[in-house]
Amino acid sequence: MANVLDIKRRIRSVINTRQITKAMKMVSAAKLRRAQERALASRPYAQMLTHVLKSLVSRAEIYDPETGEPRHPLLAQREERNILLIVVTGDKGLAGAFNTNILKSAMQFLGEKAGKNVEIETVGRKGRDFLRRRFPTAEPRSQDSNEAIRTTIIGEKIGVLNRVDHALATELAERVIERYTKGEIDSVYVLFNEFKSVIQQRLVVERVLPIVEIGVADVQQTRELTVKEREEAQKAAISAGVGMRSTQGREFDEAAAKFGTAQVDYIYEQSPAELFRDLLPKYVGIQIFHALLESVAAEHAARMTAMESATNNATDMIDSLTLAMNRARQAKITKEIIEIVSGAAAQ
Repeated sequence: MANVLDIKRRIRSVINTRQITKAMKMVSAAKLRRAQERALASRPYAQMLTHVLKSLVSRAEIYDPETGEPRHPLLAQREERNILLIVVTGDKGLAGAFNTNILKSAMQFLGEKAGKNVEIETVGRKGRDFLRRRFPTAEPRSQDSNEAIRTTIIGEKIGVLNRVDHALATELAERVIERYTKGEIDSVYVLFNEFKSVIQQRLVVERVLPIVEIGVADVQQTRELTVKEREEAQKAAISAGVGMRSTQGREFDEAAAKFGTAQVDYIYEQSPAELFRDLLPKYVGIQIFHALLESVAAEHAARMTAMESATNNATDMIDSLTLAMNRARQAKITKEIIEIVSGAAAQ
């Protein structure tokens, strides 16, 4: 058994660790509140854009009546040979299994797409470091490239998740749209954590291009939170005073949906076909922007939950060590008493 001094030193160390984890939990809770507000603030624009596009679909000929081919290049579907995967992870650790689950899903996706050219663009340091150790870095493939089938990393974004702005998503979307229009890639997927509330999250692989149906997420792969993970997240949210409201905004969604479904002949400043052509790229950009925002919120929620568990574990360890210290002290005192009594009896 360790002596009392060693146990005291260990208790002080665990107390210091508990103070750090508790502070990190409160910091993550504050950042989570801001991330939730940003996700809520971006909902009205995204929903209205979606429903305006739905309205335009019914008023513009987006498909050629003779051939049936789509008139907009972002609607064109072709055989998947060259795939672009955007992986959104965190820049930091100490978030439980947040980054690990994302990277497991990325490897599962790559396994399912074996035999095809897959280009990876990473957003976040953890994903970059993990995938760099497994796949080479290369330049984006050109349309007439005859390179062998392989998986490569073509780009990375590090340190941009601290303050996600729309310009970042727009720049990424424009580059993706340009390559898709040229035929350099046949499909675009985004792997991220979809965040609705602290207890409603799921890991999804969503196909962004080609656009199959406006307003409907083309989810290819998903992983829901387990019951235990939801319970832990709920306890952490209650402890930190974080609201568990959804970022969906049902009332506004219902109001915005009336725009696209109303039987009204709207007067557009440009023709419906021209508006549809100009707004569709913005729809892709807002999808990527939402993926980044929701991934940031999910990371803060995961870190808050992990730090809550670490704080509770530290408290349990302190109690266990305190009990062990008291037993060691009691054994030491008992031993000294026995030695004194034995010495007195020997005289």
